[in-house]
Amino acid sequence: MNFYLLYKSLHLIAVISWMAGLLYLPRIFVYHSEADHDSQKKVFKIMERKLYNFIMMPAMLLSWLFGVLLLHSLGFSIFSELWMQIKTIAVILLTYYHFTLGKYLSDFASDNNQKSSKFFRIYNEIPTIILIVVIFVAIFKPI
Repeated sequence: MNFYLLYKSLHLIAVISWMAGLLYLPRIFVYHSEADHDSQKKVFKIMERKLYNFIMMPAMLLSWLFGVLLLHSLGFSIFSELWMQIKTIAVILLTYYHFTLGKYLSDFASDNNQKSSKFFRIYNEIPTIILIVVIFVAIFKPI
């Protein structure tokens, strides 16, 4: 069995799931910050918590796991290549972004959100930009 292709397939599935959450959770935050009724806010809190804990967190952990297994399959000497260095930095930034969303989730859960819906609309663009960088460096592998 070709474990490299297996790890690559599972890595892509996990990354797609993780990215879906990274793009969707801030949109929920937009609507949550604009919500007027406590019943709406309660629904958003449930959605946010379930998305973060049951989809995003496992997807992030699996993305990292299968990414490390891919690195092991290729050999860690691949870190000498610029494209892998850029991709690694981008993935670390996505991971940091993920945990900042967790902080905002906690703020909403305790009714202590200080950010506007406009902030979350703009903040929602960050993973898209990072995703574009990752895709281009992984495909074109600049020296």
